[in-house]
Amino acid sequence: MSEKPVSEMSFEDAMRELETVVGQLERGDVALEDSIKLYERGAKLKKRCEAKLKEAEEKVAAITLDGEGQPNGLNAVEGL
Repeated sequence: MSEKPVSEMSFEDAMRELETVVGQLERGDVALEDSIKLYERGAKLKKRCEAKLKEAEEKVAAITLDGEGQPNGLNAVEGL
């Protein structure tokens, strides 16, 4: 498990660690106390992934095409 704060993780890092956490929990060979910590970490990672996906969806939704197929609303997506 990473020591990096979840709030600083990229989507890819959070998703990769979430997959690791889920794998450990599914195996069932983790002590109860460790399972609880893993579950808590997994919940935070899931929330981070959902937030990053929502952020990306909003950026994509801000891009519209004009009649000539050119992007409009570039000011709304400067963060891309």
